[in-house]
Amino acid sequence: MDTSLFESVDEYIGNLLGDEDAVLKGTLKSMKDAGIPGINVSANQGKFLQVLAKLCNAKKILEIGTLGGYSTIWLARALPADGQLITLELEQAYADVARQNIIKAGLDPVVDIKVGRAMDSLAALDAEDEGPFDMIFIDADKPPYTEYFEWALKLSRPGTLIVADNVIREGKVLDDNCDDERVSGVQRFNKALADNKQVTATIIQTVGTKEHDGMAIVVVK
Repeated sequence: MDTSLFESVDEYIGNLLGDEDAVLKGTLKSMKDAGIPGINVSANQGKFLQVLAKLCNAKKILEIGTLGGYSTIWLARALPADGQLITLELEQAYADVARQNIIKAGLDPVVDIKVGRAMDSLAALDAEDEGPFDMIFIDADKPPYTEYFEWALKLSRPGTLIVADNVIREGKVLDDNCDDERVSGVQRFNKALADNKQVTATIIQTVGTKEHDGMAIVVVK
């Protein structure tokens, strides 16, 4: 099938329901200007995350992987006025760009960016009793996805929604001999997810303006 059809349908959905306003478009531009990789979610995926956050009535969200703040803004806009979103970013330069975008979106009162290794930040959140979170979005480096998931469970409660992006990798997860550490990382995560009895989960394939991939949708029992 011609993949341009997926892109056209994505554009159709976005034009109808996407809600990608000037702030979000400006966020993408700021990322490009700063040389931040364009590996953020698409507009329709951002809207999907926002719908999920509203669906679970999230008041407290944890995001692992801020990048330039694009998905952060989509998620934070789902929060009530007294809500909170904590987002973790390794790179100080990316966090600085994200912070400016979040300020422009008027969301700085509800968003807290923590800079440093995600594993260290997650351990600190646990030590400081910052959990439980109502929703957790994992979209960071792929090799430690399983460890991020394990921390997400520690910071969850029954009913917490966990979403992990990029877990199909254009179908490369089917190749047991793939030497790409990003692929092996999500293969390990997918297996850990399947073996975990504390959650109800599935994976949906995603297509569109981004490459063929998938999101894991997980609810803690």
